[in-house]
Amino acid sequence: MPPFAALAPFEERVVSLPFLGVGISTEYHAGKNGLDLHALQQEHPDMVDFLEIGADLSRELDDSAWRWVRSKFPTTYHFLDLNLEGSETMDPDWIAETAALARRSGAAWLCGDSGLWHLEPRDRGHGVLLPPILVPESASIAARNVRHLRECSNFEVLPENPPSYAFCGPLHILDYFARVAQEADSGLLLDVAHLAIFQKVRAHPPLTGLDTFPLERVVEIHVAGGTLFEHQGRTYVEDDHSVTVLPETWEILDYVLSRTPNLRAVVIECERNRIEEVIGLFDRVRGAVRSARGSDLIVAKGAPQ
Repeated sequence: MPPFAALAPFEERVVSLPFLGVGISTEYHAGKNGLDLHALQQEHPDMVDFLEIGADLSRELDDSAWRWVRSKFPTTYHFLDLNLEGSETMDPDWIAETAALARRSGAAWLCGDSGLWHLEPRDRGHGVLLPPILVPESASIAARNVRHLRECSNFEVLPENPPSYAFCGPLHILDYFARVAQEADSGLLLDVAHLAIFQKVRAHPPLTGLDTFPLERVVEIHVAGGTLFEHQGRTYVEDDHSVTVLPETWEILDYVLSRTPNLRAVVIECERNRIEEVIGLFDRVRGAVRSARGSDLIVAKGAPQ
């Protein structure tokens, strides 16, 4: 791969990004009560193409993730402690440590929910994840932070639309991230499960806003299950990464898969479930990818070392 040029236009940078295929997410110690990554690779070696590592600097990677890294399988790095919406200057030491950990992990790029992972004062171990305020000023702050992180880390940075039970601000979340991508000249991570949650919160049809959204900037897609629950007469969605995917999420996924020319990766977030529970979900997502895109996301993955 040619050296990463953080200041080059997105159209030039994206062509150097690898095609990773269909991957799975993990977080620290997710395998204790959920997926055993090593067993998954042994029992179903062709099911997962890469690993998206959710990590923060306070815990870094667990033994299971490091074992994957040592096997030389592809990875991406999903940060859990970098504020993209915060107006304060991003801490240079924090960025440097994040970039170093991502490089040690062999990550193809950085990604993470755009919002507030911590409230002042910044400290390790915070993980509240408040969504961004959906106004143009906030989008400009996020864009500035995405660009700054990209230039300082020397990684492509993909901001992700986050989940929430409520959103503040008049913008549709797709309009917000379209502004972020344009001002930062960045790619995007579109979480179709999170988008389905937003559409429910705002009482929109599932595909609202996608007809004008810059899908050509979507480099990665997330798919995950969610559980409906009621509170004081209102219905909400718990973003619990279950294997029960909402019908609205499938509808959004089917729409965007064939309309994202720069798509490089699809992540199934199901790390809290057992192997036997996720096989059907992987089969359905892989089938949707093949139907929409043929073989352009298919990757040849070597055997574990």
